Amino acid sequence: MTDALADAPPPPRKNPLQVWFGISLWKRILAALVLGAVVGYLWGEGATSLKWMGDIFVRLIRMMVAPLVFVIIASGVAQLGDARRLGGIGVKTIGMYVLTTLVAVCIGLAIATVLGPGVGADLHNAAPQAVATPKSPAELFIGIVPLNPIKALAEGETLAIIFFAVLVGAGVIVAGKDGEPVARLLASASEVMLRIVGFVMEAAPFGVFALIAVVMGTNGPETFLHVAKLGVCVIIGAAIQTFVTHAAVVRLGAWLPLLPFYRGCMDAILVGFSTSSSSATLPVAIRVAEENLGVKPSISSTVLPLGATIGMDGTAMYVAMLTLFAAQAFGVPLTLADYVLVAVTTTIVAMGVAPVPSGSLFVLAAVLATIGIGPTQTAIIVGFILPFDRILDMIRTVPNVTCDLSIATAVARWEKEIDVQEYLSKKDV
Repeated sequence: MTDALADAPPPPRKNPLQVWFGISLWKRILAALVLGAVVGYLWGEGATSLKWMGDIFVRLIRMMVAPLVFVIIASGVAQLGDARRLGGIGVKTIGMYVLTTLVAVCIGLAIATVLGPGVGADLHNAAPQAVATPKSPAELFIGIVPLNPIKALAEGETLAIIFFAVLVGAGVIVAGKDGEPVARLLASASEVMLRIVGFVMEAAPFGVFALIAVVMGTNGPETFLHVAKLGVCVIIGAAIQTFVTHAAVVRLGAWLPLLPFYRGCMDAILVGFSTSSSSATLPVAIRVAEENLGVKPSISSTVLPLGATIGMDGTAMYVAMLTLFAAQAFGVPLTLADYVLVAVTTTIVAMGVAPVPSGSLFVLAAVLATIGIGPTQTAIIVGFILPFDRILDMIRTVPNVTCDLSIATAVARWEKEIDVQEYLSKKDV
């Protein structure tokens, strides 16, 4: 027996590409993130020479968002086969997003009240930064209906794209047999787009490496010293929302174990952290929902694009914290009624935040106005926060991502549109 083993040919050696692709993608992205932080810290400002790599990666992902949102929503609605079912899924989804957003706001207010990040803050050296006037709820609502769907696709108007895609999918359902060719075309197009997402994601480790290196090289780890208390508030709040609130959605709402969920969505979490954009993370979120979490396309294609637009837990939490930060810094006393008003206003405006880096700063003025903080003081707060906002934005994007995926998992479970065995298979990945 020993001789036979000795004479056996050695196993074929794997080439570097086989070794690389044999490692789970999330592990490669995580390693790239750590390496990028080290390189950025050691290289300093020189790390900006890597910026082009990160920019290309972000552009690749954002290039796919508009067409992907359209084809997967239209295809997903067409696959439902019953327009009434779409309404039921929509009500459940929006209700869950409103609930988790309100919880995030309450967490943000509670943490900022206890830790007092704005108490004693020195704003004298802050350069005021004007912010655009936020759209009113009526303007946001009217903007959902596009004048030109092609223009909406070209300009990436997500809500308008979702509206038109739902209409197309509903039209396919109502058309019956005459709509079947279009349904097959949409299903085929969504499969093709998801394959393209897979191609782009193979570049994620390199893009993440460059993005993190540039952030670390230009800001350095001492960045948080200037906004240390606020940074601690954001980290604590993001952790609670990600590992308590969203864990409850998966465990109590979907009645599924937690470890497969967090393992399965790791790719999306890391991409969200590095790009600071829920919109840019959408293609990855759809991919991991279907391939890792077992969510069927009929749910992932309707819930996740909507979530990328209105599922802003981290953003809502951050805006609530900034509101208390401003009140504490300027000595504005708040009553219980003010807290309630801030909570309600933040929950509403957070759903209209553009899913792009620093998008939350554009709606801050609307919330601060409710407690009597005017445009001049708002500009000072934005000027103080803006130099450090990218790092804080990276942290608060994580609960945005886990919010979308936890709600998609729960809704899929309720609608019996999830492969539980596929979900559980990620337990040991």
